[in-house]
Amino acid sequence: MPKNRRVDRPIILGIVGDSAAGKTTLTAGIANILGADRVVTICTDDYHRYSRTERVTNGLSALDPRGNYVDILEQHIRLLRDGQAILKPVYNHHGGTLDRPEYILPKEYVILEGLLGYTTRAMRDCYDVKVYLEPIEDLRMKWKIQRDTAKRGYTAEQVVWRRCAGANGTAPSSFDRSALSPISSSSSFRRPAMPRRPARISTSAIPCARPCRTLTCRRCSTWACATD
Repeated sequence: MPKNRRVDRPIILGIVGDSAAGKTTLTAGIANILGADRVVTICTDDYHRYSRTERVTNGLSALDPRGNYVDILEQHIRLLRDGQAILKPVYNHHGGTLDRPEYILPKEYVILEGLLGYTTRAMRDCYDVKVYLEPIEDLRMKWKIQRDTAKRGYTAEQVVWRRCAGANGTAPSSFDRSALSPISSSSSFRRPAMPRRPARISTSAIPCARPCRTLTCRRCSTWACATD
């Protein structure tokens, strides 16, 4: 395994953010710059404990640590940092199923991207670089509709319906197609008035006290908003 010239182990990069915040896009860009032969990328969504159907049955979402093998993810990050191979689970986003595990050998750089990569202190201590993505909510929702309809088998109505259900605690009785343009000021379920913030990339560690709560719905502090 090639080694970085300054350290005698793989360099571990973490990229965390809410669903459709741009994690995979940023990861692919970094990997392209560093070189595919020097980088291995891992999506932490692969550590989902249940299939999509089972999560619905159990009343869990992809953001709930109870629905993920957080302990195995933590163990695998440590092993990769030590230069050891792992047998990584695989989550199929298109069908929402759990597929055959994959044998992963670390390279000079290891990039882990996903929802819960900073959940525990032990995880956070393994990273050499930590990035948190938080784009403007309306833009994130537009990206989410585009991605989930193109790559994950959802209809636009399902994406918006799940957002409404997660934000309000109940499913909407009817569907308003204006919701399919979340950037538009006429959208019927925009976030409550909040100070506008630019898209932000933070390289600071997530606070230790329940770091995963930074990924919950900001309206209701529930886990229900994620459709990953």
